[in-house]
Amino acid sequence: MPTPLALWLVGLGMGMIWNPPRRPQDNGVVERSQGLAKNWAEPERCRDAAELQRRLDEEDRVQRQSYPHGSFGSRMEAYPGLAHSGRPYSAAWEREHWSWAAVLGHLAGVLMPRRVDSGGQIGLYNDKRYVGTVNKGKEVVVQFDAGTVEWVISDRGGVELCRRGLDQFDESGPRRLPTV
Repeated sequence: MPTPLALWLVGLGMGMIWNPPRRPQDNGVVERSQGLAKNWAEPERCRDAAELQRRLDEEDRVQRQSYPHGSFGSRMEAYPGLAHSGRPYSAAWEREHWSWAAVLGHLAGVLMPRRVDSGGQIGLYNDKRYVGTVNKGKEVVVQFDAGTVEWVISDRGGVELCRRGLDQFDESGPRRLPTV
């Protein structure tokens, strides 16, 4: 399921590249980068989060601007287009450009398998949705109907079992920070 942050970025028109869950080997470059940051910044030696952030910022600077990259002097020299644009964050721009329709459209393309628990419920973000005790133990598929703004829960054969309203998000974004 797309996280609330991912949905916010989708609403801002950013494309997302998804990795399969629990498959860090499918994104080795990022995983290696995070491992290097952990080793170089030594978080276990930091007194607080502020010190850790300073160390991570410094290691990031070294990794981008000082550490050799192939035949170039650094990654910044090899990829100058990746430098920060220099534009400050603008809450007004974000409010003006964020699209609820883009979020609904994105959700409509997601299929999520779930198993109905012994109480007849499935987990959906950090909430439980009642599907019916008659369905306990069944594998179901959750889809989103953007037209009615509802979650549609169907059995594996495609038979609709029920619909539940979308109450985790609205036009202003997530109501709380749910976990998947």
